[in-house]
Order: sequence, then C-alpha cells, then structure tokens
Amino acid sequence: MGKPLLEFTESGIYCSAAGVFLDPWKPVDKAIISHGHADHSRWGHKKYITHHRNVPIVKHRLGDIVISGREWGESFTVNGVEFSLHPAGHIIGSSQIRVAYKGEVWVFTGDYKTEDDGLATPYEPVRCHTFISECTFGLPAFKWVPQKDVFSEINSWWATNRALGKTSVLFGYSLGKAQRLLKHLDPGIGKIYTHGAIENMTEVLRHLEHFPATTRITEETKKEALLGHMVLAPPSAHGSPWMRKMAPYETASASGWMAFRGARRRRAMDKGFVLSDHCDWDGLLKSVEATGATKIICTHGYTDIFSRFLREKGYDARTESTQYEGETGEVDPETQKVR
Repeated sequence: MGKPLLEFTESGIYCSAAGVFLDPWKPVDKAIISHGHADHSRWGHKKYITHHRNVPIVKHRLGDIVISGREWGESFTVNGVEFSLHPAGHIIGSSQIRVAYKGEVWVFTGDYKTEDDGLATPYEPVRCHTFISECTFGLPAFKWVPQKDVFSEINSWWATNRALGKTSVLFGYSLGKAQRLLKHLDPGIGKIYTHGAIENMTEVLRHLEHFPATTRITEETKKEALLGHMVLAPPSAHGSPWMRKMAPYETASASGWMAFRGARRRRAMDKGFVLSDHCDWDGLLKSVEATGATKIICTHGYTDIFSRFLREKGYDARTESTQYEGETGEVDPETQKVR
C-alpha cells in the first residue's frame, strides 16, 4: 500500500510529494494556510501561501512574514502536485485546499460553513476522493436557524435595551464573528461602539468589505455616551474592569454553543444568540455527500460521533488528532488569549 497523498504528522498535515504542509501547528518551510484564525495560521513558517483576501489578516496577526496570495480556483503546482484554493464560507478569506496528484484528489476544509453570511465568499463543494472535514458541531442536536431570523432577534434585543436606557454589549470573536455581527446590525437603532481588539481587525478588513461606521472605545469614552447604544467586544472582555463604564448594560453572546441549554447561564450572559461560523449537523452531512468522496477524515470537534455515523452510512470514515480547536479554542488575534 502506497504512502497517502496527505499524512498527519507531529507538525501538521503534510504532502510529502510536494514538501508542503497544510495549516501546520509547528514551524515548517512551506505552509498553505486555510484562514486567519490562530489555530490554523501560526507564526514561524518560512513561506506562507493563502487566499489573497486572507493575506492582510495573517500579516496583521503575524507581522513581517513571507506570504503570497492566490485567487479562488487558481491552480499552482509544487513538485508535480497541483494545489488550488476554494471558498470555505467560514470567515473572510477562508479556503478549502484541494490537492491533486496522479489522478487522486484530496480536499482539506480547514473550518467551513454552508450558509451564505453575506460577508465570507460562500462555500462551494469540491469533488474529491478523500475529504478532510472539521466536526465542531457534529451532533444531530445542532441545527441552525436562518441567519436573518437571528439578526432580527439581535436587533430587537438592542432596540428594547435602548428603550430601557441600557447599553447592549454583544460578545463575538474579533476576527470573523465580530465583522459578521457588524455587517448585519441595524445602525438605525443607534451607534455601534467597539472594543479596541475588534476595531483593529475591522480596520484591516474595511478595504475588502463595507461595514457600518463604528466608534472605538477609549479611556476618554464617557459612560453616558454609551447608553442605549451597541458595544461589540471579544469574549475576553467579559467580566473585566473594562466593562465598568458600560453600566447599566445587558450582555449577550453570539455562538453556536448557545444552542446548548444552560450555556448562556454558565457563561453568565443575559442573552444568547445561536450564530456559528461552522456547519451544523445537516450542513456537515450535505457537504460530505456533495463531494462524492468515499473516504472521510474527521479532524476536530465531535469526531468520534460524526465518523461513526458516516461509517454506518457506508463511508470509509476515521478520525485524526490535530491542534485545531474550532469554535472552542480559537485565539483572539489581538489579545492572543484563548477566546
């Protein structure tokens, strides 16, 4: 039996025929990066290749690095192995990585979601023989409601708080979730203020997308100025001294984990909105089916449950250990704290 096209090593997913790693977690010579979250794009590689919309994100996070950008579907060859990037729909610039060699095709998804959020380039299924999939929310209990319904609920919550003279503090990761929230908040309700971590990342992305106007919260910002308005902040700000000037306020979290009963209470939030940048159970299953793949490798999340279900459906499915952590452990690009 020959060596597989992609191998799971102590440094990351490796294509030995090309001498290239995909989203490696240890420093390597050449890395193809799926997206900008810190568990997938790490410091220390000699050369980075990623989608051109992800280039400013990675450079903002990692500093002075050697990096080049590619377009969707643009084919590039390394030692006879053909690579191309395809939309993953997870966050701005997020890609699936297609690897083809001697008639064999593998696809590595990184992180992905199938719902078009109006911000990330929408997910496109890619035909392959072997599909490497995340399983962050790989349980039948996870079933997302349409985004438009979630944002109707969020904006209604904000309007109610404004009528009560309270500041609305909404928590979301500074890369990805915060911009998705910002894109769909209704600025007709009031002003949108931002924590510095979110403002810094949004400034990087404003030349790629249109966002409503925001105001950075500084030491000079008065508590009275925030009353009735919206504040976007990373989860790391919750319970910190930074929150003191928000009072009186209502807090909310936007996360797929809010689908779990008790999650809002455990996180000491007043409100929880079920909004994820990953697939739900049906999204994962439909994605697997659309690829036409017979071999499925599950990398992070509910891997055992999801792979077992796939085997029952007739797939050759297995799990592999990685250092990717999905929505549970992405690192905030600004604070470098686990989110």
